[in-house]
Amino acid sequence: MKVRAKELGLSGVRVNLAGCLDRCEFGPTLVIYPEGVWYSPQSRADVDEILAAHLVAGGRAHRLMLTDRDVPAAKE
Repeated sequence: MKVRAKELGLSGVRVNLAGCLDRCEFGPTLVIYPEGVWYSPQSRADVDEILAAHLVAGGRAHRLMLTDRDVPAAKE
């Protein structure tokens, strides 16, 4: 994802590896901040779809999103 974001020339975007995100049951997961939108990509094509929809177009890759049912609200 880091390489692909750079190839797309996405400025102001930081992609970094994280340890456990407490979502192991969904396989690979990622979260985009500051929106706090969670995704579960299963392929490189899914990563491209997320980058294009969310970071380039400013929308969402809805079919890859984890929903509120999947991701509990943050504890305050």
